[in-house]
Amino acid sequence: QLAESGGGLAQPGGSLTLSCAASGSTLDYYNIGWFRQGPGKEREGVSCISTSGTSRYIDSVRGRFTISRDAAKNTVYLQMNDLKSEDAGLYYCAADQSWCEAIMRVTSSTYLERWGQGTLVSVSS
Repeated sequence: QLAESGGGLAQPGGSLTLSCAASGSTLDYYNIGWFRQGPGKEREGVSCISTSGTSRYIDSVRGRFTISRDAAKNTVYLQMNDLKSEDAGLYYCAADQSWCEAIMRVTSSTYLERWGQGTLVSVSS
């Protein structure tokens, strides 16, 4: 089971750190993706980290977001800096053994092995 936390309200230019904690089994053998879905928008893959620690980002967040994983805590993080209004939405994490390139193309919870319930990020002054 995956559980996201850390969402909330941030001002434009502000920061938030999201956590994706796993229970019941280790994340060590999974690549982990972060997704977001804004109001009226399709779910999009934002970032992904492989089991070896290699990370990928979509262009709109590269340089502002950082994904990381802590094996000891069985948790994956998404550090979000310089937040913009277009970053707002419901953020999900998902675990799968597919390659990160494939994970980030997913737009539906129908795919990928495990999903969290999401955490809401709002960006407003």
